[in-house]
Amino acid sequence: MAVDTAENKGRSESIHMVRKGIATGFPIMLGYLPIAITYGVLAKQSGMTLTELTLMSVMVFAGASQFMGANMIAVGAGAIEIIIATFVLNFRHFVMSLSFMNRLRSIGLNWKAPLSLGLTDETFAVSALHPKEAKMEKGALFYTALILTAYFSWIFGSFLGGILGEVIPERLSQSMGIALYAMFIGLLVPSVKKELKVGLIAIIAMLINTLCIQLGMSTGWAIVLGTILGGASGIYLLKEERR
Repeated sequence: MAVDTAENKGRSESIHMVRKGIATGFPIMLGYLPIAITYGVLAKQSGMTLTELTLMSVMVFAGASQFMGANMIAVGAGAIEIIIATFVLNFRHFVMSLSFMNRLRSIGLNWKAPLSLGLTDETFAVSALHPKEAKMEKGALFYTALILTAYFSWIFGSFLGGILGEVIPERLSQSMGIALYAMFIGLLVPSVKKELKVGLIAIIAMLINTLCIQLGMSTGWAIVLGTILGGASGIYLLKEERR
């Protein structure tokens, strides 16, 4: 009898944590769906098949990198160029994963390792607002439900966008290309408000990219070089602020 009571209590706690994780991830889902749909449309427009663009969401799960990857595919960039560019762009995920795993010390590595693969800027930020769940017995289920809610909404939105990319007028789908620039501007503006030198770094990267293209370099390698050198300039420009 006591065993049954304990099992029921544990099951109830697990269900509670899963529901709480889904509810916490719901706002992320609402934000992801329109962006994922836009990605799906643009990826389809760039020449990717519905299977390819959906698998990219399944295996990559990184909005900025997927937008950039779709854009680089559209301009004919090679696989190595795309891999290097997305690696540099997503390098911050190493830092986020270490911070996330450190915050979840009481949760076993068998949970933390796969959960870290589902981190995005949004899931990382939201999970940071709920540190107490990491100390609860079924806390791992909370973070799992949170991340999976965001993950599956991104995949579904990508798939839906790919379908819409096949049926909506070409002129309309081309106009959605502005979403790529809007997204990066949206990511850049808050950082520029905090530190104007971040804007200068972005300008340097843009100028390097433009100069490389003018010198005859392929668009893909121009993006890679602009990203790396622009980021490297930030080490020098922001060094004084850290002191």
